[in-house]
Amino acid sequence: MSKKSKKHPRANAGYTLTELLVVLVILGLVMGLVAPRFIGQIGGAKGKTATAQIENLASAVEFFHLDTGRYPTTSDGLSALVTAPSGAQGWKGPYLRRGLVPDDPWGTPYQYQLLGDGQFAIRTLGRDQKQGGEGEDQDYVSGS
Repeated sequence: MSKKSKKHPRANAGYTLTELLVVLVILGLVMGLVAPRFIGQIGGAKGKTATAQIENLASAVEFFHLDTGRYPTTSDGLSALVTAPSGAQGWKGPYLRRGLVPDDPWGTPYQYQLLGDGQFAIRTLGRDQKQGGEGEDQDYVSGS
């Protein structure tokens, strides 16, 4: 064998430090662009979840009304959808899956209020638990 045909086994083994640094820089740039968008979607998802849950709760309140001829009182609250309140003739619940009233996406119970004249409101105050706000801090409200 001549010297020209011999190859050094270590000559092509592994990556150079420069190649590794280039890959790390590229990964850093990709994460810098993708991560903020992904995190923003998570926040929006909680608001969408709150809206969907409020709509489902409002539908359950309407089914309660169809069966009993009245809406739950403010003191009955949303628990009237899973446990028959006293004096609720014709109650055919529970009106919610799993027989539980869900908390909002931020872990706080939804608020229910009977407004009168067949009107009610179901609300959550959002992430900050204060009136008003924007983004995840806004209030989510539904009523009939």
